[in-house]
This record gives sequence, structure tokens and C-alpha cells, in this order.
Amino acid sequence: MKDILEEIVAHKQLEVARLYAPKPSLKAALLNSPTGIIAEFKRKSPSKGWIKQEGRADIIPLSYQQNGAAALSILTDQEYFGGCDDFIRTARQSGVTLPILYKNFVIDEAQLYAAALCGASAVLLIAACLSVQQCAALLEKAHALGLEVLLEMHSEEEMEYAALGPDLCGINNRNLGSFVTDVETSFRLAEKLPKDAVKVSESGISDPKTVKALREAGYRGFLIGENFMKTPEPGVALKDFLLRIDN
Repeated sequence: MKDILEEIVAHKQLEVARLYAPKPSLKAALLNSPTGIIAEFKRKSPSKGWIKQEGRADIIPLSYQQNGAAALSILTDQEYFGGCDDFIRTARQSGVTLPILYKNFVIDEAQLYAAALCGASAVLLIAACLSVQQCAALLEKAHALGLEVLLEMHSEEEMEYAALGPDLCGINNRNLGSFVTDVETSFRLAEKLPKDAVKVSESGISDPKTVKALREAGYRGFLIGENFMKTPEPGVALKDFLLRIDN
């Protein structure tokens, strides 16, 4: 007679092994991409309210993948961005194989376990939310769980965080206090980052010409959400954006 408990434990061991298994690399995806677009699944914003309340995690992320995204970002904060961890699980179940960034305000290692369990490849750590010591500890834990780290900075004062050695260095063009956005922030801070950093520009990018200029300034990744999500078909909007980069 089959021992049901043994069967359950054996399956649980497989689940735990998947937790620590290598994930698709966000860093490698951006370094190997000619465009570096990180297309974001973002249904809501604290400053603009609902952008696409009906947006489905089993449709839009896969459409992004099919239309040329280098990687994906999925908002998992529920209160302010209308997201949840299950959106990443749903995207994976729909067929998404690209690296996925767990986009949230991570302040505790419990959130890192959640990111790994739901199928994320990388997590966002925001300098404005963390002390250098907290950030260092979370970065170390993320790596122990097989997650890459995109470390987000916004000001010259926060550049010291880059010395922690994250996998990717992000510059957020949006001030998270006032939500004022200025792409010049990325241009201004590019030279303040380590020479070998994989640089990502986040927020406020709506013109393919801006992507070209940012690439010339040393950026390899470009996180774009609202510009696509506000359209009827975000994946098609991404495809059109990519065509305009090439022209």
C-alpha cells in the first residue's frame, strides 16, 4: 500500500527545490537585448488611480513577451497599485518564461520568500525605503534565495547604495514623495553610478527617442508601464514602440 505521507513529503521536497532553482536572469536578458525594454504590468497608480482595472495577468504579460519585451515587471502591491503576488503565478502559468521583476516596496525578508515562491526572477529594493544596512541584508538574503536585485536610487545622496553590489542599478525618474517625474534624472545620475553597473532607467519614458538617448548614456534597461497599460492593447503598444526605436 502506498504511503501517502511519504508521497506528500517527496512532492514537497520538489516544491522547495524549485524555490531555490535558478531563475531566468534579468541582468543577462538586458545585456543580451538590443532594446532592453522591461514592460510593466501596472493596473493602478497612487497618483492617477486606476489605469487598467480590468487588466488580466494571464493575458497582458504573455502579450508583452510575444511582442518583444526583454523582461517583465509586475506590481504586487495591492493597496496602492492594485496588484498581488498571484499575478506573477498567473503570468507564469499562462506561459511567460521571461525574467519577471517583483515590483513592490520590500522592507522585510518575508517578502523575498514571497517573491521566490511566486516565480519572480528579481526583486526591487528601493534606497529611499531602506537604510544602507537594511538594504545590504536584504540583498544578501535575495541572493541566497536565487533572486537578482534591482536597486533603485533617485538622488545623488543615494548613490552610496550602489557600492553594495546589486545585480542592476536603477534610477527612478519619479520622485516617490511627490510623484513628479523627470527623465533628466537618469541622464544626470548616469555618471555617478559604477562604470560596470547594469543601468536601468525607470518611469516617465514615453518616446522611443528617449530610449535611444538613454542607451547612449550607458543604460541597458528601460522600465515602461503606464505608457503601454493606458492603451487598449498593451502588447501591441509595446510592439509599435519597439518598431519606432529601430526606425
